[in-house]
Amino acid sequence: MGSEGSDERVIAGRYRLQAALGRGGMGVVWRATDQLLGRQVAVKELVPDDSPSAARVRSSRDRTLREARALAQLQHPHISVVHDVVEHDERLYIVMELIDGGSLADRIAAHGPVDAREAARIGVALLGALRAAHEDGVLHRDLKPANVLIESGTGRVVLTDFGVAQVEGATTLTESGTFVGSPEYTAPERMSGSGTGPASDLWSLGVLLCAAVSGESPFHRDSLGGVLHAVVAAPIRPPAQVGPLLPVVRGLLERDPDRRLDAVQAERMLREFLATGSTPEPTSLQRTQRDRLVIALLVAAMVAAGVSAAALFMTGGGGEGGGTPVSPTPSTSLSTSVSPSPSGPESPPK
Repeated sequence: MGSEGSDERVIAGRYRLQAALGRGGMGVVWRATDQLLGRQVAVKELVPDDSPSAARVRSSRDRTLREARALAQLQHPHISVVHDVVEHDERLYIVMELIDGGSLADRIAAHGPVDAREAARIGVALLGALRAAHEDGVLHRDLKPANVLIESGTGRVVLTDFGVAQVEGATTLTESGTFVGSPEYTAPERMSGSGTGPASDLWSLGVLLCAAVSGESPFHRDSLGGVLHAVVAAPIRPPAQVGPLLPVVRGLLERDPDRRLDAVQAERMLREFLATGSTPEPTSLQRTQRDRLVIALLVAAMVAAGVSAAALFMTGGGGEGGGTPVSPTPSTSLSTSVSPSPSGPESPPK
């Protein structure tokens, strides 16, 4: 992972910050040296909120602590490790395992999309990480290429940035009417406010697989309203590049979370592809008359709540950056004139 600048300073009498590895809306990640143990680490610094509101400052602080606590309780080779949390000059810092290597988003930008086999390998690793997180009551809620690191030399896949994670039993940081996450990777049930669960992270994985092989999310549009419509109502067209991974992608991009592939099924299918070169069709997804009702119910829920596309995303904090940018547009409300589409994705054009 390249550095963006240098700022030699020591925090908490122990960690020497040496170079900025990346910056996002909520913080800066530094390459640093733990002078006590003599090892290289990554240090995430919370950027002070410019808002004079004491509530906003507390919210930013709580968000940092939430990420640290979420990561600290997870032990998995594909999840970044937290070593320490320190406070210095009234700023919080999370000291983490240093992963030498860029993100999947960096890799795609520099070298183009990956092939189906590499996407499957990445998918298997992320499914293991998500299963471990979900079993411990942690939902990531912001799975996207920018939050997946690929270690140089080993190719190890590491899920990072739990800044907007939802931890079971913890008070939510999102206020009423705000949204956290990256729109193009967010499940439709979260868009409609009808709830979130492990299945929502699996939808995001399906989008990530599409982006890995094609270079962008299939829900990328030029406006926030366009993204919202694409996720909730428009026909889902996986890119042709998904090729043999289509059965997995179709299963993960089911708009009805009850019919979506679970982590065990998805991992089994990806492993079979890696072993044999072919992917079995999922056995548990049966098309029903209920399909036509799913999108109508989601759209109706959003209309009833008076949710507008711009208000939904511009009032809440996104992830740590790195997603496909979308242009801000005036507030655009969905209306019931949107024609519902079937729940599942269409096959890509041949």
